[in-house]
Amino acid sequence: MLQSLPDSETLYNALLKKDKDYEGIFIVGVKTTGIFCRPTCKARKPKKENVEFFKSVHDALMNGYRPCRVCSPMENKGEVPAWLKPLLDEVSKTPGIRLKDYDIRKRGIEPARLRRWFKQHHGITFQSYLRSLRIGNAFGRIRYGDKIIEAALESGYDSLSGFTETFKKTVGTTPGRSQDVNIVNVTRILTPLGPMFAGATEEGICLLEFADRRMLETQIKRLRKLLNAEFVPGNNKHFAILNEQIKEYFEGKRKCFDLPLILKGTAFQEKVWKELLTIPYGVTRSYQEQAEHVGDIKAVRAVAKANGDNRIAVIIPCHRVIGKDGKLTGYGGGLWRKQFLLDFEMSHSEK
Repeated sequence: MLQSLPDSETLYNALLKKDKDYEGIFIVGVKTTGIFCRPTCKARKPKKENVEFFKSVHDALMNGYRPCRVCSPMENKGEVPAWLKPLLDEVSKTPGIRLKDYDIRKRGIEPARLRRWFKQHHGITFQSYLRSLRIGNAFGRIRYGDKIIEAALESGYDSLSGFTETFKKTVGTTPGRSQDVNIVNVTRILTPLGPMFAGATEEGICLLEFADRRMLETQIKRLRKLLNAEFVPGNNKHFAILNEQIKEYFEGKRKCFDLPLILKGTAFQEKVWKELLTIPYGVTRSYQEQAEHVGDIKAVRAVAKANGDNRIAVIIPCHRVIGKDGKLTGYGGGLWRKQFLLDFEMSHSEK
């Protein structure tokens, strides 16, 4: 997440140019109309003195602006632009590929533009992304029987020593000991409420958190220990269906999720998380009611803590648990997101 926005002159020029590279970086509020827009909105551009810039949809909403009907800023932001899709398709089909700046230019893309897009949307450079894919590919080959030297060469490495050093930095162990370590592939899922950080193993989804959640780093550390795993950016067979189902949810087309989940915690935590899955779409329970459902009416505080430790937001609907007095209490993604999710589900529950 960006800590601060570029200067207003840069942002206004990006607005005038409808610069796609700034999608997901800022939202513009138009003082004369009371609406907020994407940087790429096709509506007539306002004068500079009539705009103010925000880091997020939430900030614009909190300042009294309503979403523009032309550019629909509440929809997913930061979608992969058309100029980048062919390159990502190529990389996806060739995990061991190596691309220097010269190779990138031959494909009609400026390396600086590519680096900037990856840093803005994934927090890493394009070359770091390629290295992670190569290591992930090699890890899979070693886990399933390939010799280390074969895995290194097939993954695009010219020397075993270079491969071993990079592998150890990324995975946290040597290739020869990698049979004892699991890999959690990570990616970003785009939603109207901001990007979410997703993690998955071969068995299923183990992490789905809003990227700006303060507890995200702690959750990753816990999972690393619980699953004896290292986190590596890359593809995973579960990400496509996760993307599809999250998109359908925010379009109001999906009320139940159907994908494998990894619920790794204490026996009590797992019991609470499984019970959360039984709360129907558009329905809320109090923490006390949830304690009753898990069989211990006195465990209200423990239930609340287990809710807060939920690592798979939205899918495991901890947002549906509220205070006994009906007030919203505690949500790792922020109470504004909890309110949005509850209002959204309520408005779509009869459809």
